[in-house]
Formats: sequence, structure tokens, C-alpha cells
Amino acid sequence: MARWTPDPTFYPSPRLAGDAPPEKFAYVALLEPDQKSRPDALGVVDLEPDSSSYGTIVSTLEMPSPGDELHHFGWNACSAALCPSSPRPHVERRYLVVPGLRSSRIHIVDTKPDPLAPKIARTIERDELVARTGYTRPHTTHCGPDAIYMSALGGANGPDEGGGVLLLDCESFDPLGAWEVDRGPQRFSYDFWWHLGHDTLLTSEWGSPSMFEDGVVPEKLLGREYGHAMHVWDLRHRNHLRALDLGDEHQMVLELRPAHDPRKAYGFVGVVVSVEDLSASIWLWHREGGDWKIAKAITIPAEPADPDLLPPLLKDFGAVPPLITDINLSLDDRFLYVSCWGTGDFYQFDVSDPFTPKQTGKVRLGGLANAGSHPKAGTLQGGPQMVEVSRDGRRIFVSNSLYSSWDRQFYPGGLDGWIAKLDADPDGGMKVDPEFLVTEFDGRAPHQIHLEGGDASSDSYCFP
Repeated sequence: MARWTPDPTFYPSPRLAGDAPPEKFAYVALLEPDQKSRPDALGVVDLEPDSSSYGTIVSTLEMPSPGDELHHFGWNACSAALCPSSPRPHVERRYLVVPGLRSSRIHIVDTKPDPLAPKIARTIERDELVARTGYTRPHTTHCGPDAIYMSALGGANGPDEGGGVLLLDCESFDPLGAWEVDRGPQRFSYDFWWHLGHDTLLTSEWGSPSMFEDGVVPEKLLGREYGHAMHVWDLRHRNHLRALDLGDEHQMVLELRPAHDPRKAYGFVGVVVSVEDLSASIWLWHREGGDWKIAKAITIPAEPADPDLLPPLLKDFGAVPPLITDINLSLDDRFLYVSCWGTGDFYQFDVSDPFTPKQTGKVRLGGLANAGSHPKAGTLQGGPQMVEVSRDGRRIFVSNSLYSSWDRQFYPGGLDGWIAKLDADPDGGMKVDPEFLVTEFDGRAPHQIHLEGGDASSDSYCFP
């Protein structure tokens, strides 16, 4: 049935979204560690502080088959539907579009009528995805003004082929095809986002499936073969405009976070590691004089460590790389959050002036060596990985699983899943909530989190 009024969880601007009521629950992708014994699942976490089940998984939806490796899911529709260019302003935020990175399946999950007990409405199998788009390994989902956009990390011709961006219809969920008309020099794929007010789409690079599915390939990393660039695209005409190369020492250019204000033409991207000194970094892209530029904004150095505390991959280096694996930007574009999965450090930076970030907070939760603890559980395994920020910017949630093969490679002793919560001060600073720590996942590991009704990485806006 068509809606004749906009979905009440859609907001024209990030400013209005920031005034929305607090979330009451969250969805989280739960990964089966061996990807063989049983399926991955989608969990529902109770976030109502007065609830008797606060901070626990209240329901679990198993996927139909093992081997999905669920990744960055998203909504079928969001605040982008209110953009002037949207052909479907009355769609509803109802379905979660959940990609299986390893299986190349896409699951459509219906959150109505009971959002605490979602159900699978449809599964798009690999063969259909390949036949319609030419891509495999779907990874990241974003709801755009006109369709569901999804990055894919592989192609139809084998594990050495990189991917791109594909489209799904936001009501039928049929795959429509590859998004790009002119791919230019782009070879690898990872994240994508856009500046809707500037008709610009941006993509980042990880590697081909053969370079990540069984863990990091040391020879390829030291050989500087992973992605080290961003790409700028004409969103309307779907053609490549230019590459922004960071230098091949900066390996794995991953998460993109553009400014939420559609008038602004800048954003931040995280780089996992420098092969020159094991540091990690945050880069600022911006438009200047009609051209797009990029420069390093933040460097986080490696930390010396006892080799006996390190996994085999890192023993010879005698140091822990920070490994920036996720970042997030508050809806008011003021605070940037950075997850360092290697050291266990989690940072808050004031980026009110994006050219001069200032560190305003830091906590340590887990890590490869000198692991940080939590008041509720003591020392934690793993480190902060995926991060989500509430619409009002007051609550931050972090989970600790990256990818099943990478979890085993970097944490060979085992990685027990956890989700922690941090409380952010509006004027800067943050602290761990000592009472909130989700640890019961029935043996699975938590990856991405999305909050009820939207969050800092689920929606885009066309009005300031």
C-alpha cells in the first residue's frame, strides 16, 4: 500500500534528525566464526534503559543458509527520500537490506509488524545478482533518493576481479544493474558515499576477494598491492571524474564519512595501515576551486609491544598497528569517532574545523597487547571495530568483530563477541558506560550495528 505522508522517521535535515526521540533498540549483524557450522544471524538489542532486558539480545533471526558473512546492511529507504529529486517520497523505512559478503546473497528483512521479531521477506541468490549486475560479494548498503545503492567487492570472473556499485529497486528489491557507466581507472571497491548537494559520489578501495577472504595476504600488503586511492564520480551521469591517490604506502582505504550538511563538500576516510611505519591515518577530502583534493588530517602511530603478545603476522615487527577499521561522524559534523581494532583505542576528535582536528577523548577497550578492560567484564578480547552514533550524538556503540578470517588471523586465541556503549558529552569528551556490555551472542560475533529509526551512518539529507 502506498504511503501518502512521509515516513515519520525521515527528516529533511541532519539538524532535525538530531532532535528525534532516543532509539529503543538496535539491529546487529552476528557472524558465525567458522562460516560453516550454522548460519549467520541478525540480532535485536534492547536499548531502553528502563527495560528489564536492557543491554541484551531479545531476538535472533537466523539466515536461511550458512556461509553468508553478513556485512554492512542498511534500510530500503531513509531521509534521502525527501530530496527534491526523489521519485518515491512516500516509501517506508521498513526493510533491512542485508548483504552476504562471502555467499553473494542479499537478504531482505521485514521489520514490520513487530520490529523486535523481524522476518526474511526475500533472498536474492548469487546467480540472480551476477546475471543482473555482473558483480559478486555485496558489502555496503545505502538508501539513495532514487534506489538502494550497494557496493560489491567482486566480479563474475573469479576472485581476482574487483567490484563496483550496483542498484536495487527500493520497493521490489529487484537488482537493476551496475551503477557505473564509465568506470575509469577504478579497479578495487569497498565503501561509497555521496554529496547529494554537489551531485558527487565517492568510492574507496580494499582489494579483490582473493586478497581478503582468507585473511590479509602479507606478500600483497608489503608489496603495496591493496587499495590506496579514493575515486570521485559524477552522481547524475554515473561516470568517473578523478582518482585521489594517497600513495601506495597507505594500504586499504576503507570507510568514508562525508559531512552530513549538504552544503558542505568535504569528508573523512580511514586508512588501515602504512607499510612504512605501521601507523594508521585519517584523510580529509574537500573541494577547492572546483577541484577535489585530499590530505592527511590525523596520524595514529603504532605502539611497541612484546612479540610474545602478538599474532604470527606481527611478531617480527614488535609493534601493534592501530588498524583503523571504522570511523563515524556525528550528525552535526562536529565529532569524528575512530576505531583502532589493533591497539584497542577508540578516539573522539573535534572536527568543527575539518582542517585542524583536535583530540577530545580516548578510551581503550581490548586490543592485541596491553588490552583495555571494561568495568563490567575486565579485560576484553578484540578491539573496537564497527561504530555507530545516535542521532543526537550522545550515545556511541562499538562492536568487536571485523571479518571471520581476519578475526582468527589477528586474534588467534579467540575473539569473544561484545558490544560496548560510550556516553558523549555535547561539549567534547566521552566515557564508557559501566553498566552496558552485551556479551551473549550464542557463540556468534557482532559486526555492524544500526539503530532504530536511523543513526549517524544510515541516512543522507538534502536540506541543511
